[in-house]
Amino acid sequence: MLDRSLETVVELAKSGLTVRLVVVFGTHKLETVGYLARYADIFQMVFVYQNESFGSGLDGAIRSALPMTQGPVALVLPDIVVSGADTPGKLLDALRQVEVAGWSVVAAEERDHDTLRQMGALAVAEAGGVLTVGAATDKPTDPSGFNAFWGMVAVTESEAHRLPDVVAVGTTNPLAGAVALMVEGIVNFNTPAG
Repeated sequence: MLDRSLETVVELAKSGLTVRLVVVFGTHKLETVGYLARYADIFQMVFVYQNESFGSGLDGAIRSALPMTQGPVALVLPDIVVSGADTPGKLLDALRQVEVAGWSVVAAEERDHDTLRQMGALAVAEAGGVLTVGAATDKPTDPSGFNAFWGMVAVTESEAHRLPDVVAVGTTNPLAGAVALMVEGIVNFNTPAG
């Protein structure tokens, strides 16, 4: 699963970009650090313990990683796998889009309310030939009005401090206005099968 989720990051490195992978972990994930050694020749890796003072959830993990980031930042979660024939270049496209829009997402269309309740839900619409996010929330209790969910997020360095708000409860989600790049499918291996 970890190898599959990193396929798009490997593609970034193959495109000629210098890629720094910031891995946030707790002491119970030390085997993961050893496993990732296989990627040492592909991109730079920085390992950081999750600072519990930032919170124990995903937003706390993102806050722990932010001091180690530079340049445009992509949020790629280890339990999320993006699929489809056009997938390899989507993260690179998303990083290019942040130069214009500030934020971009790699997303998949979804209408099932149960799935949307478990994901980062998006209301995606086309305007002027570009797909953009009109509204976004993480794990909505009322998923009506949402038609997609994100699998990866890209943001400019100057806006990266707002990245934890993408998954935090009770904050304004900064993905409204983001460019949406659609893929065939996204699998969240942490979501129970229905």
